[in-house]
Amino acid sequence: MPTYDYHCPENQQTLTVQHGMKESIRTWGELCTRTQTEPGKTPLDASVERVISGGIALPIASPIPQLPMSGCCGNPSSCGHGH
Repeated sequence: MPTYDYHCPENQQTLTVQHGMKESIRTWGELCTRTQTEPGKTPLDASVERVISGGIALPIASPIPQLPMSGCCGNPSSCGHGH
């Protein structure tokens, strides 16, 4: 199941929750219920926004070294089969 971050502008808190792709959370109360977080003084009907992230950062692999052009036998100028 995907993981999403939701931010509450009213209290400046961001919480992480897992839910299906078609689901969304709209209020601080819903978010607190799903994450088992105490709502504190923030009204339960305060709106939350899903944070758009850049996804998973993967290290960039080093470039593949370029090999010299070669014929079918590895000879750079021709295959050497006497064609």
